[in-house]
Amino acid sequence: MDSVTWLRPEYKGREAELINLAAAADLVGVTRSAVSNWAKRHPDFPKVALLTGIGERPNKYVPKDEFLIWTHAQLSKRPGGRRPGPRRPTVALLSDQLAHHQRQIVRLSELEARQATALKKTRGALHKHQDELQRARERLAAEVAAVHNIEHTTPTAKDTP
Repeated sequence: MDSVTWLRPEYKGREAELINLAAAADLVGVTRSAVSNWAKRHPDFPKVALLTGIGERPNKYVPKDEFLIWTHAQLSKRPGGRRPGPRRPTVALLSDQLAHHQRQIVRLSELEARQATALKKTRGALHKHQDELQRARERLAAEVAAVHNIEHTTPTAKDTP
């Protein structure tokens, strides 16, 4: 059974004029914690008119008109006098995330393809130069062997009569 506590009895029978803090946050496009912080930090925040629920976290209701007037003044104090826009629906945020990830997959797939082509060219050039290095080593070894043969097979001046 829910508990109901009237802190401002003048609103009894006028419940339609009240709004709970969570709905109030949604109404002005801020987070619930922002409204909770305002209520704790600002002595001029509209006073709670009704508490419902049992336990440590009852639902708090404030007069909607007082809340809107106070919030308008509060948000007008922001640098540049800008009010935040309403929070975007979760489905819109998720849809944007989905689109972002799809764009990233396309971009990274194209990058991967370019890098694969570059890697293939690099590997081809590497193998070509490894083969040419091997052939150059073989030619050098042949030249060294030929010079060695010439030195050992050519008669020297003391060998001739």
